[in-house]
Amino acid sequence: MDLKSILELLRFVNKSDLSEVIVEEGEFRLTIRRGSPVASVAALPTAGTPAAASAPPVLPVQAPTPAAPEPSKPEPAPPPPKKVEYIRSPMVGTFYRRPSPDKEPYVKVGDIIQPGQVVCIIEAMKLFNEIQSEIAGKVLRILVEDAQPVEYDQPLFEIEPLS
Repeated sequence: MDLKSILELLRFVNKSDLSEVIVEEGEFRLTIRRGSPVASVAALPTAGTPAAASAPPVLPVQAPTPAAPEPSKPEPAPPPPKKVEYIRSPMVGTFYRRPSPDKEPYVKVGDIIQPGQVVCIIEAMKLFNEIQSEIAGKVLRILVEDAQPVEYDQPLFEIEPLS
């Protein structure tokens, strides 16, 4: 891979949302990580390479500095903050949004929920515990991914209470 191709790849990664790119061509390997000041370039060892020389060399490659953002129009004033409340995890376990993989989620963003309504399941020690809402309101955000571990008192849902 020539320097022109590497620089073009660096510009592409800089403009994209990618956090890491790995390119391999034969014995050549290039890893670019976003947020890291140095990218590594390494030659992979071949079958005939002695074990002592198997550590790949690392060559610094400076990423281009991002261009200064263009001056933008002034943003309108944000709307007044909404009063929000949170449904929190009552235990440590694994969060599930639906009763089983083939069923619909208990709630989605934008749904109106009532006190006592089941909003998720938390699995703890092989027991599936239904978590019920204690407030009435609109689901603004779901703060946890499905099948993600949760901690005690961790916010799970952001709710806008009904007036």
